[in-house]
Amino acid sequence: MNKIRNYFRESYHELVHKVSWPTWQELQSSTMIVLIATIIITAIVWGMDALSNVTLTEYYKMFK
Repeated sequence: MNKIRNYFRESYHELVHKVSWPTWQELQSSTMIVLIATIIITAIVWGMDALSNVTLTEYYKMFK
Protein backbone atom coordinates (compact mmCIF):
# COMPACT_ATOMS: atom_id res chain seq x y z
CA MET A 1 0.00 0.00 0.00
CA ASN A 2 2.90 2.32 0.71
CA LYS A 3 4.21 1.88 -2.84
CA ILE A 4 0.89 2.96 -4.32
CA ARG A 5 0.72 6.05 -2.10
CA ASN A 6 4.31 6.91 -2.99
CA TYR A 7 3.56 6.49 -6.70
CA PHE A 8 0.64 8.92 -6.55
CA ARG A 9 2.61 11.39 -4.45
CA GLU A 10 5.51 11.38 -6.92
CA SER A 11 3.14 11.60 -9.90
CA TYR A 12 1.43 14.62 -8.39
CA HIS A 13 4.76 16.28 -7.61
CA GLU A 14 5.95 15.72 -11.17
CA LEU A 15 2.70 17.03 -12.64
CA VAL A 16 2.65 20.17 -10.52
CA HIS A 17 6.34 21.05 -10.26
CA LYS A 18 8.22 19.48 -13.16
CA VAL A 19 5.85 19.67 -16.13
CA SER A 20 6.23 22.73 -18.31
CA TRP A 21 2.73 23.80 -19.32
CA PRO A 22 2.35 25.94 -22.46
CA THR A 23 1.22 29.54 -22.21
CA TRP A 24 -2.09 30.60 -23.69
CA GLN A 25 -0.24 32.15 -26.65
CA GLU A 26 1.74 28.96 -27.30
CA LEU A 27 -1.43 26.90 -27.05
CA GLN A 28 -3.22 29.08 -29.61
CA SER A 29 -0.23 28.93 -31.95
CA SER A 30 -0.04 25.14 -31.74
CA THR A 31 -3.77 24.87 -32.31
CA MET A 32 -3.53 26.96 -35.47
CA ILE A 33 -0.68 24.81 -36.78
CA VAL A 34 -2.71 21.64 -36.20
CA LEU A 35 -5.80 23.20 -37.79
CA ILE A 36 -3.91 24.31 -40.91
CA ALA A 37 -2.16 20.93 -41.23
CA THR A 38 -5.53 19.17 -40.90
CA ILE A 39 -7.06 21.32 -43.64
CA ILE A 40 -4.09 20.71 -45.97
CA ILE A 41 -4.09 16.94 -45.41
CA THR A 42 -7.88 16.82 -45.86
CA ALA A 43 -7.54 18.68 -49.17
CA ILE A 44 -4.85 16.25 -50.35
CA VAL A 45 -6.95 13.20 -49.45
CA TRP A 46 -10.02 14.76 -51.09
CA GLY A 47 -8.00 15.44 -54.26
CA MET A 48 -6.69 11.87 -54.36
CA ASP A 49 -10.23 10.54 -53.87
CA ALA A 50 -11.63 12.74 -56.64
CA LEU A 51 -8.81 11.77 -59.01
CA SER A 52 -9.25 8.06 -58.35
CA ASN A 53 -13.01 8.43 -58.80
CA VAL A 54 -12.57 10.07 -62.22
CA THR A 55 -9.90 7.55 -63.25
CA LEU A 56 -11.93 4.51 -62.25
CA THR A 57 -15.12 5.90 -63.80
CA GLU A 58 -13.36 6.35 -67.13
CA TYR A 59 -11.74 2.92 -66.81
CA TYR A 60 -15.09 1.22 -66.19
CA LYS A 61 -16.69 3.08 -69.12
CA MET A 62 -14.14 1.45 -71.44
CA PHE A 63 -15.52 -2.02 -70.63
CA LYS A 64 -19.26 -1.32 -70.90
